[in-house]
Order: sequence, then structure tokens, then C-alpha cells
Amino acid sequence: MKEKLMNRLTALLSVKSLVTLVLTVVFARMAAHGGVSEDVMMVYTVVISFYFGTQSRKNSEAEK
Repeated sequence: MKEKLMNRLTALLSVKSLVTLVLTVVFARMAAHGGVSEDVMMVYTVVISFYFGTQSRKNSEAEK
């Protein structure tokens, strides 16, 4: 149980995950204040798509 938790925490602290989390916090703050421009929305969408796309590919490769 502890080993599984440590593996998840290690994965969470990867650069890709940290960038995604920080970008999400910044995006949420901008959205709360009504200042989300079209460019910011596009960058956020690309980063989130990349993150979940790589996670999906990683999970599908692990299943094989």
C-alpha cells in the first residue's frame, strides 16, 4: 500500500505533471476573474490534451 502511494507521489512530481497542475491553477484563477483570453484558452487546451494523451498511451502500453 505504501509503495503504491509513493509511486503515485513520485509520478505526480514529474515535470509534466507539475506544469499541468500549475497551468490549471493559473487558468482557474484567470477564469474566476474573467480574464481568460483566446490565446490562453488554446495553450491550456493543448497542454491538457498532451498530458491526457500521453497518460492514455502509457496506460494502453502497460495493458499490453
